[in-house]
Amino acid sequence: MAREFSTVGVVGLGTMGAGIVEVFARNGIDVVAVEISEPALERGRATLSGSTDRAVAKGKLAAADRDALHERVHFAVGLDALHSVDLVIEAVPEHLDLKQRIFAELDRVCRPEAILATNTSSLSVTEISVATTRPNQVIGIHFFNPAPVMKLVEVVRTVVTAPEVVADVEALCARLGKVDVTINDRAGFIANALLFGYLNHAVGMFESHYATREDIDAAMKLGCGLPMGPLALMDLIGLDTAYEILDTMYRRGGRDRRHAPVPLLKQMVTAGLLGRKSGRGFYTYERPGSPVVVPDEATPPAAEAALADGARAIAKVGVVGSGTMATGIIEVFAKAGYEVVSVTRGAEKSAKVCEAVKTSLNKGVVRGKLTEADRDAALGRISWSATLDHLADVDLVVEAVVEELSVKKALFASLDEICKPGVVLATTTSSLPVIDVAMATQRPADVVGLHFFNPAPVMPLVEVVRTIRTSPEATATARAVCAALGKTGVVCGDRSGFIVNALLFPYLNDAVRMLEASYSTADDIDHAMKLGCGYPMGPFELLDVVGLDVSLAIQRELYLELREPGFAPAPLLEHLVTAGYLGRKTRRGFRDHSHR
Repeated sequence: MAREFSTVGVVGLGTMGAGIVEVFARNGIDVVAVEISEPALERGRATLSGSTDRAVAKGKLAAADRDALHERVHFAVGLDALHSVDLVIEAVPEHLDLKQRIFAELDRVCRPEAILATNTSSLSVTEISVATTRPNQVIGIHFFNPAPVMKLVEVVRTVVTAPEVVADVEALCARLGKVDVTINDRAGFIANALLFGYLNHAVGMFESHYATREDIDAAMKLGCGLPMGPLALMDLIGLDTAYEILDTMYRRGGRDRRHAPVPLLKQMVTAGLLGRKSGRGFYTYERPGSPVVVPDEATPPAAEAALADGARAIAKVGVVGSGTMATGIIEVFAKAGYEVVSVTRGAEKSAKVCEAVKTSLNKGVVRGKLTEADRDAALGRISWSATLDHLADVDLVVEAVVEELSVKKALFASLDEICKPGVVLATTTSSLPVIDVAMATQRPADVVGLHFFNPAPVMPLVEVVRTIRTSPEATATARAVCAALGKTGVVCGDRSGFIVNALLFPYLNDAVRMLEASYSTADDIDHAMKLGCGYPMGPFELLDVVGLDVSLAIQRELYLELREPGFAPAPLLEHLVTAGYLGRKTRRGFRDHSHR
């Protein structure tokens, strides 16, 4: 039988600590909430009251339940108040010496059988435990912010944590309605180890002026369905906290360069730009603590102003290709009112593409997203061809043929001869260098990347890729076209992976490495990222959907271009691809899909 926890102590009543107090009190457990001084105690009390009052206002908590919750909480200054609790959770700032001092004191104050827990997200639980005479009763219980809302708890056992202590804490998590993943004491645990490498990479992208903060954040929200962009999330976490976590992970986690905090991060922390809590981080906020972003000197001009800087008029668009991507792009342009010339290799392929576009438009009518008149008008704007010569009078060409550089270069050389001057030539490549394609023409200034996401009619994001030869007018034209299509265009340089794949795939690769090292299971890692970070899919779910062969190819491209050791494809990923386990399409990837 798991032990009964009737009274729990919480040390440190910042946002995290106050949230943990609320979680226990909501579930009928008495709490002794401790701070270092009366003013700090009052701030903690106010944080708890504010949170529970908001829950009542939103109808998520009855007023009587709120009052009963507050009755269960006893506030006190000093650790001596914890002499009779069954469990203590420490939630003070992430400084090892501070935590060790507190644990040494808790060891003296608390009953011999009490469990001592730390909510650290990055420090070594083992190093904290050795400050006590009972390291076998010390454990990590890592809640996620905001604790009352987030379902995930990482239960972190050290090599000496007693098995019954682990079992008791797991049972407690279930009583609190939380999903726990139990793991060993390693830098960053699951969620932070996977999340912070990605966040640091995004800061590096911003620091190098590769893309704007708005475009980096929009790309990850719209391209991956994430609840927040990485830079907005850094502002929420606090840049000082993020710096401490990265620095600790770098020092404890084998000195992986991707966890070495990007220099800009240290500069911003030193300058007091800590994110929302200071009112200024990557973005500027209405006031300290406010979530409301206000314009500042780095805010881009309104879309209309951006489009006034030389965008060319586009009325007629050519789309070359016959695959899923080409079909979706034809539909997107036709629905947006453009005349479209579809060019494929042969009448048979044209007929197939035509049928696919009709089927998709008919689905739109059935779902009530399109009227029959709109469908007929869209179809009426498309002409079907099997020869590139029919692109002689278009204003924009979008190429969506096979991902082979030689094929694309030959096509662009032909387009260069056929198309009139001033036409913007766009490639939808997701992995090849756009400049290589551009240099196959005599007009590299007119060549851009327009990377649509699949399925093109549904996905709201387009990456607009400018090479070092792309003219500002061609970039402005591409952005204007994205806006006219109702898409969000994000502008970036011509680097492997652009924004989304360059940030997404190293994170997926890190998850494979974590599984490969037997640190955790695929299920627990997926749970951690979905419940702890709000991701729509866990990394292994996503890898099986994308295809392990596709993922490996993208990861290889990133590694070849950036030569970053941490980007080398995980051997397990290579082995699964070699074995023919490619994900859902072969019914076997990281999981077996044969029965689904």
